[in-house]
Amino acid sequence: MVILGETGSILIPELPRAREGTGRLRALRLLHTHLEPAAGNAGHDPKNNALLSREDLMDLLFLRLDSIAVLTVNAYGEPHLFQQAHLLPSAPDSEKPYMLHEVCAWNRVNLDVSAQTEALEAEMSRNLNGAEEVNTEERCILVSVSTQPKAAQESGLAELAELARAAGLSVSGAMTRRVQRMDYNHALGRGKLAELEVMALQGQADMIIFDLELTAAQLGNLAEATERKVLDRTQLILDIFAQRASSSAGKLQVELAQLQYRLPRLVGMGRSKALDRLAGGIGGKGPGETKLETDRRRIRERITRVKAELKALRGHRGNIRSRRSKAGLPVVSLVGYTNAGKSTLLNALSGSDVLTEDKLFATLDPASRRLRFPEERELILTDTVGFIRSLPKELIEAFRATLEELEEADLLLHVVDAAAPEREQQIRAVDHILEGLNLHKLPQLLVYNKIDRLAPGRLPEPEKEADESPLQRRKSYVSALTGEGLPELGRKIIAMVDWRKNSGFD
Repeated sequence: MVILGETGSILIPELPRAREGTGRLRALRLLHTHLEPAAGNAGHDPKNNALLSREDLMDLLFLRLDSIAVLTVNAYGEPHLFQQAHLLPSAPDSEKPYMLHEVCAWNRVNLDVSAQTEALEAEMSRNLNGAEEVNTEERCILVSVSTQPKAAQESGLAELAELARAAGLSVSGAMTRRVQRMDYNHALGRGKLAELEVMALQGQADMIIFDLELTAAQLGNLAEATERKVLDRTQLILDIFAQRASSSAGKLQVELAQLQYRLPRLVGMGRSKALDRLAGGIGGKGPGETKLETDRRRIRERITRVKAELKALRGHRGNIRSRRSKAGLPVVSLVGYTNAGKSTLLNALSGSDVLTEDKLFATLDPASRRLRFPEERELILTDTVGFIRSLPKELIEAFRATLEELEEADLLLHVVDAAAPEREQQIRAVDHILEGLNLHKLPQLLVYNKIDRLAPGRLPEPEKEADESPLQRRKSYVSALTGEGLPELGRKIIAMVDWRKNSGFD
């Protein structure tokens, strides 16, 4: 197919979807002409002896063209000079992600673009797969744009990579960009976006995930610059919750969180692949696959209906808690950072078989089990959804019906991954969320789990702070996997629960 443009522009019709694969070139070549002698060409750069302009090369990047070329004419209107550029399959040591060939006379051009394109795609495929089997998971590029130090950015990207893995994604690459101040209209400049586009092309990634919460303006601007699906950290977490929700209550809560997140971002999302390909895939699971043409009124109506259903759910759970209170059984709730081992600890203490998996947010719906001690005392042990830093406010509000279970707790077991390098930051993140829920004044027992992963004699100690109110609590060291420390943990739970308040024990 040959498309002929006018002097100032060219209209490219909708192309076959077979070439939308983000690890492939577009099967589209652009040849444009300068219909004046080279010295007067608008795009000609005599200093660098280049006919192709920077705008031409940006089009090559963002449109994933097979090649871009320019042809000039001489004073007699005859073909004169020619220059071509194409993307590079990998350029780790190169300043530029493309090859810009030298200007040469038209009658000396010896170029087979089809063979060149096939060789480029073959090399891209080899670089990605190597000797390994082809990965069928969706691939993504992770991006951190922040005012924080590089170490903090890398830590955030490591957690984002774990979130991506929990969502079933394969990470092809990562980019960090430290800025003096955040630009709430453009997350990245055009130059960095070009680098990101090349990284995504070389890694065959069809998705870009930012380690921040994007505004509607940022979503829209990113959508205009790239044809890839663009998500932020909040969308990724919401998608994980959508995948993991199994109960009707969990599904309602996730739907409410997704609707509340999308409502103020309808305009930006309308231009973004985040809502353009909602037939399936990451970023596409959720309430009715809402698209841009769904107006705010319909979303608000759905939010109202979901809130009414959740209100009824809260009433039902309130009745259950009331009956439990009348039975005189104390409630001990497990809280903590996601993947700290709460469900494994619940299973170890109660002998149950709640789902456990070494992934972030492996369990979503709350679980309650009776726990009987040898001293003829019983209590209810409840497991709740894991926390994470900067937990989306939409999720906190939507899961309030679930988190209200914590309000009735007589004791909180704050479970910590003792082997996590960022365990102190994780403790503070959980404390911050508990304070926001007004639960920080409840009695707490800090349970350092996974001590089997530590070197012998290297038990962690919480950091000392000027205000030790949240950290001035009793500690316990256990391995839910091996059972080490569980008897001592049971004795501390018995000692810290106020049995007289619940069941009249003296």
